Amino acid sequence: MSTETNASDLLTIYDNAKLTPRYWLVCTLLMLHEMFDYYDFYIVGYLVAILAPAWHLTYGQSAGILLAAGFGAVIGALVFGKVADVMGRKPLLVFSGFLVAASAGGIALIPKESWILFSLLRIVVGFGIGGAIAAQNALIVEFAPTRYRTFLSGIMIAPVSLGILIAAILSSLLLPIIGWRGLAAIGAAPAVLATAVIFLMPESPRWLLARDRFVEARAAVALQLGVSPESLPMPTASKQAPPPAPLRELLKHRRAFWLLVLSWIGMSTTTYGYQLWSPTILAMVMKIPVKAVAGYFIIIAIAGLIGRFVFSTLPLFIGRRHSGEVMGWGAAIFILLAGIYHNQYLAGLPAFVVWLNLAAVFVNGGFSNVVPHTLEIFPVRLVGRATGASQAVNSIGRILGPAFLGLIAGTGNVVNPQATEKAVLPAFIFLSCCCLISGLSYTLLPIETHGRPLTLKGEDSEKTSDVSATAIRR
Repeated sequence: MSTETNASDLLTIYDNAKLTPRYWLVCTLLMLHEMFDYYDFYIVGYLVAILAPAWHLTYGQSAGILLAAGFGAVIGALVFGKVADVMGRKPLLVFSGFLVAASAGGIALIPKESWILFSLLRIVVGFGIGGAIAAQNALIVEFAPTRYRTFLSGIMIAPVSLGILIAAILSSLLLPIIGWRGLAAIGAAPAVLATAVIFLMPESPRWLLARDRFVEARAAVALQLGVSPESLPMPTASKQAPPPAPLRELLKHRRAFWLLVLSWIGMSTTTYGYQLWSPTILAMVMKIPVKAVAGYFIIIAIAGLIGRFVFSTLPLFIGRRHSGEVMGWGAAIFILLAGIYHNQYLAGLPAFVVWLNLAAVFVNGGFSNVVPHTLEIFPVRLVGRATGASQAVNSIGRILGPAFLGLIAGTGNVVNPQATEKAVLPAFIFLSCCCLISGLSYTLLPIETHGRPLTLKGEDSEKTSDVSATAIRR
């Protein structure tokens, strides 16, 4: 029997089995790991809101701190995307967890006004997060049984919003008690989770099968299902495993590649632009204390979490492609409204906060569709590279989003209300256009994956791009 047929037999057993306690344990570890990675990324928005006036930082210096993690993540995503495909998902998740913990926690120890050292440590944080996400997203998609993948892989992205929520809650509640250094020190939490991964999480069975490591694949499936490995079929190799694919092999799937690039660049630029600068905008323009600003962002984070559930469920009814269109257009409208009414009040609340709450449902929530979809459109043996590419594009957004408002305000200006006020509307018009780019990519480059199994080695995912509404419902 051929290698592919035997691999298919083992995967059929895995896909048809019930979801076991081991599966939920793995999901919990992945969710917690992801949650604290994003806490480490987003807490910097509150730290800069505190330190910019205290350290007399210019817009250029503040933006440098905010976008430093983006620079690190570009490199990390590309490097670790290859590592994920060559060495596996689990080792990368463990290494990156310790790296993020050391660099994020180390920020708590820097001397006063050391914004350059702050930025350098943020580069390392981003480098580690690039690796963590390359492993996490691949594992989320590959562990999920095909029949549940659309929903489970979407809902597993929800911890990103939880990370944002925790950053807001802790900033609001603990800032007066533990100060900014205490908030930074909490960033060392991923070290605990990385230790748990070593002992409790198996390697991805699909990745092992794609690498023709059949003994380990059977053992991983057995562990997940809670059965003896001997009770499962053993695939036999008919040829050597394919060599690790270079990143450029993604370009052979042209429609998939450009869908990945355009959908990610639009939403990531928007997300990091408004999430990282909004605390400073509210503090400077509306003169709201940082503690109260963090309170508003608890509500915004909850809205994003609701959006994650919405966009985990919506593809079950209208498919991945149309969910992407809804995300892009909805986000564009509400981000634009936030920019237009940024200095006004609505029903006693800052209108900026009201419109950002609605935007968060689409911007943050939409990633529950974007993340798994842009991995499903490539074969498993390329998923690490696809994750790396998506996170590299995501990291470019991490740079563009924070940088744009700083450029408009003038990088040499000290952060002040007047410069911030003038920069808000142009910056949010730019972010709204980014959302439109993302929505249009789903219209012009349609690939539907809902309800279809992942391919292991080389089948062209674009052959499955034209899926009718009837097929999706089935």
